[in-house]
Amino acid sequence: MRPISFFTKMIVFGCILCTLPVLFLGFISYQQSAKEFQKQVNRSQAQLLGQMNSKVEETLLTINHALNQLINSNTMAKALNEPYAPDHFEMYNSLRKEISSTQSFYTKLDDVVIVNFQKNWMIKNSGYYRFDEYLHHAQIYGERLMPRETTWMLNPTVWFYSEEKANAISCPYTISLIKKLPVKALEKDGLAYANLSACGIADILHYTPQPSETVMILDERGQLQYHSNPALIGHYAADTGFLPDMSVLSHASGQFETSRNGERYTATYLKSDFNGWIYVSVISLDRLLMDTKKIANYTILVCVLIILAFVGVTLIGSRRMYSPIGRLMNQLAERLPGKENGRKANEFEIIGDRMQALYQSNSALEHEVQHHLQQARTFFLLRLYQGSVRRSDLTEKLELFGLGEKAGSWTYMAVLTLQIDSLEKTHYGKEDSDLLLFAINNMIEELIPPETRFPPIFIEQTQVTLIGTAEPDKEAFADYLYRTTESIQQKVREVLKLGISIGLSLPFEEVRAASIAYREGHEALKQRIQLGSSVIIQYADVNSGRHRLAIDYPSGLESELVDAITLAEEEPALVLLSRFMQAVFRHELTLQEYQVSVNRLLNKLLGVMQESGISLHQLDTGGSSLYEELNRIQLADEMEAWFRKRLLLPLIAIFRERRNSQYRNISEQVIDRIVNHYDTNLTIESCAAELHYNANYLSGVFRKETNQTFSEYLLSYRLHMAKKWLKETDMTIKEIAERLQYLNSQNFIRSFRKQEDMTPGQYREKYGRAD
Repeated sequence: MRPISFFTKMIVFGCILCTLPVLFLGFISYQQSAKEFQKQVNRSQAQLLGQMNSKVEETLLTINHALNQLINSNTMAKALNEPYAPDHFEMYNSLRKEISSTQSFYTKLDDVVIVNFQKNWMIKNSGYYRFDEYLHHAQIYGERLMPRETTWMLNPTVWFYSEEKANAISCPYTISLIKKLPVKALEKDGLAYANLSACGIADILHYTPQPSETVMILDERGQLQYHSNPALIGHYAADTGFLPDMSVLSHASGQFETSRNGERYTATYLKSDFNGWIYVSVISLDRLLMDTKKIANYTILVCVLIILAFVGVTLIGSRRMYSPIGRLMNQLAERLPGKENGRKANEFEIIGDRMQALYQSNSALEHEVQHHLQQARTFFLLRLYQGSVRRSDLTEKLELFGLGEKAGSWTYMAVLTLQIDSLEKTHYGKEDSDLLLFAINNMIEELIPPETRFPPIFIEQTQVTLIGTAEPDKEAFADYLYRTTESIQQKVREVLKLGISIGLSLPFEEVRAASIAYREGHEALKQRIQLGSSVIIQYADVNSGRHRLAIDYPSGLESELVDAITLAEEEPALVLLSRFMQAVFRHELTLQEYQVSVNRLLNKLLGVMQESGISLHQLDTGGSSLYEELNRIQLADEMEAWFRKRLLLPLIAIFRERRNSQYRNISEQVIDRIVNHYDTNLTIESCAAELHYNANYLSGVFRKETNQTFSEYLLSYRLHMAKKWLKETDMTIKEIAERLQYLNSQNFIRSFRKQEDMTPGQYREKYGRAD
């Protein structure tokens, strides 16, 4: 393919530069015009629906008022207590007159029907009937089960039509206002119907839809009370093709777009506050937008004129700007006859060919030197941390690798050692260790500014970084180190989903002490055996004889003891108290040093009481100070007995009483969330956040009540749903796995086989439904 000249590129770029903004502005202008036109139509349709609602509600309110007067009359009250008998003709005749007066011009009623189930009679325009002999008595009797006292229902006209007009039914459906009778009685043994022909709604609206418009009135269930096409009255919203479901009509009013048979429509709806009816107007969007074509044509014409003007300016300007480049390329072409002139070839190809070889060789050399320099620097740091660098060579090596100026400006330094806690229960294997350490190295390079660290490296399975600061305040440096290590730990947890532990050396002032600091950080990491995973350990906290007492305060036992008390586990709490006391008193210390530890335990328990809303008077202290009581005790056994009697047993009793009333309710709430949200990313932490509990506490409560952990219960329920779907549905294995929040179908198959000793496919073949 022949290369494109720079002159051509300039012209093309200029044309694009002037064409695209014009086209973009023209397109935006047309879109905004079309949207504004549609908004105007939607507003007019909303006003129209409001007028329709007012007209219909005016008639319905009149009907409701008239029917209320009828059913609250004395005549109606007497008639409801009388049987169907000739002796009561005058009373029924009076009732007929009141019914006839209800059917006035203003109410537009076709018929008023009174049904008395208890006395077995029915009255309407065509006369009196024994209710059990009426043709449609079963259908009418079924409506006595409606939940509300007053309801608007769409019923078949044939249920009520007068016998003298049985062959002249003009509208197949009747809109009935139904009220339970008697009004003031608790037991409802009758119904009153005020029937309005569904076809008569058109006369009330007195509106002729546009050719592309469809007007509907729906009740709360989505049944059509009115439609521009009378044949659809009585059908449901889904039958119209415009409304796939009622969820699009969830608000009091609004607009939305829909489609039918490939044609787009805009729909406006309004929900009535009186009886919940929904008024809907649907207009073809394509026909509405036909009026915007004039705007589109005018916009296109203006855009074309502007583009032509800019193209002319671009041609003239490009030729003037290109003339110096053309003269330069003509001169180069004369000196290099094997090349074409600049306009026939890529103008920068000649220069590019000559410079490319030089750049490539220079870049390759720089890359190779940089690669070797990085390897040498890594090897130097490895020897530095291992103590293999001679002091006489240290300064020279630091300068060689560009670390001398940085190290010379630091007042204090420290070595950070990092190890991955465990790869168990993760999706990594042992073969991924080196790759994970490399990723952590990159994270440290991003999180710690280069001016405050040496390049991070990893030695065997430990990541090592030397960090320094020019800050003269050692406490400020220690605070910076701790914040930095916390951010590293959080970043690794978020990105790699791994737990790591970090050891920090004591601060030092000379780089030559880096090997000692490395050993200190490595020694600090060994404390994970006692402290657990995901910890940050400073060597100052474990360095015997410098920064701690001769006794290690049993914080882990304290935490376990507090958990046992809050969970009202009496026997484990007493055992943990005994272990705690043994850990405190196994060293030979002064009485005051022992009192420091036991007072720390007392502070912790009083803090738990305060957080749990337990007052001191519930412990029956008698007004005395617990601290004074404790400090008067001189023997270890007496101290343990004092804690047991004065704090542990009373607190356990209080928490047990609370637990008995709360545990069942809490577990039921957690189970309810599992049943309703098993197909989401549900965790004990999310349940705890919703229920406002601590996650560890909620987990313990659930395990105690169900004898299962949250994860076991959730897995069991998901397995139950998987077996149900495999037996009763045609869902694929992949769909079931995705629905149950498995990362992939293979994980789901392995989990299913582990529980059922067969794959999901085998389970479906064995228990699935037969087609």
